[in-house]
Amino acid sequence: MTSEENTYSPVHSGRLYEQIVAQIQTRILDGELQPGDQLPAERELAQQFGVSRTAVREAVKALTQKGLVVVYPGRGTFVTDSTTSAVRHSLDLMMRIGNEKGTRDLVEIREILEPEIAALAAKRAADEDIETMQTAVNAMDSALDDPDTYIEADLDFHLALAHGTGNVLILMLIDTLIDMLREHRKRAASVEGGLERGQPFHIEMLDAVKQRDPDRARDSMRAHLQQVRKEIETSLILSEVA
Repeated sequence: MTSEENTYSPVHSGRLYEQIVAQIQTRILDGELQPGDQLPAERELAQQFGVSRTAVREAVKALTQKGLVVVYPGRGTFVTDSTTSAVRHSLDLMMRIGNEKGTRDLVEIREILEPEIAALAAKRAADEDIETMQTAVNAMDSALDDPDTYIEADLDFHLALAHGTGNVLILMLIDTLIDMLREHRKRAASVEGGLERGQPFHIEMLDAVKQRDPDRARDSMRAHLQQVRKEIETSLILSEVA
């Protein structure tokens, strides 16, 4: 790729490193960056994004944890041979072809995976993971009348839980499901009072993680997903009536 093609847009307020991750990830998933392509040096990326090298370092760390890039000391950062885009496309297609069944299947997947993710996070989450969860919970508290904002903060919370496990494959798996999870949350949020009913579970889970109590974190997630299942079933019934 030429240097002109590889120029990124400056980022502004908010969590800067996440905006850097979003731009680079989009280029990888869209095929603009191919496996084996080398990212610009840290200093050059900092100049292009208009941020500090610390923000770039955090972004590269996050991309590495997602399995999208690999860092070779002394050589640089390279795009990995990732199939995330194809997997996401296939899962999204499945949801669109069999919307009702795909929605219920996703409930089951979450019930299998997320209680143990919450338990692991309670054991392993770093302070920065807990801080991200707290920020997400605060954002959800302030957005109970704004479903779109609430849903994005909700996704941040669950991604932080996945990150807190310290297991790269778990984080990659949840990240692969993110578009499906977003649609899932939109459906649950369409039921009146759904957001208000869900929020206490996030607060409980956060407290369990802070207290390093994996059993309580697991139980809180299970209870939350039981509530989600009820909201989803209600939304499906309402859509059939409509």
